[in-house]
Amino acid sequence: MDSPSDPHPARSSIFQNQPLMAAVISFMVAQSLKVFTTWYKEKRWEAKRLLGSGGMPSSHSATVMGLAAAIGLKDGPGGSVFAIALILASVVMYDASGVRLQAGRQAEVLNQIVFELPPEHPLSETRPLREPIGHTPPQVVAGAIIGCFIALLLYMVSREGNI
Repeated sequence: MDSPSDPHPARSSIFQNQPLMAAVISFMVAQSLKVFTTWYKEKRWEAKRLLGSGGMPSSHSATVMGLAAAIGLKDGPGGSVFAIALILASVVMYDASGVRLQAGRQAEVLNQIVFELPPEHPLSETRPLREPIGHTPPQVVAGAIIGCFIALLLYMVSREGNI
């Protein structure tokens, strides 16, 4: 946070930008949790889940809700910046559980069709489409909760003077 007595607020560290840090940390926490949820569900460690999209929880939702919640806590819910962040979060979460989820399901069906083609078919050697690109509503809600929690945690720590 910029100090009111700081004559050069632009010189403050990027790490003091609470909304940015809430978004980045929320993303990292959600992506890290995907490794553990994959292990819990499939009983295998998959480090590539740290970079992939789809799965539990939604890191997209965590990121945008972390950003929106941090802005709301820092500047209040009546400002234009909070309104923009909240609308952005709503669009991203709607897209993740709607369009992207359906695109992933279509990819799954298309991959199965291509897999069943005879070897002489021109499309039989087609590279498979990525399937886990969207999120179910529970994955989106879990991500949003993580984002709100991280934003609240950073806000409480900063109020104590530790940040």
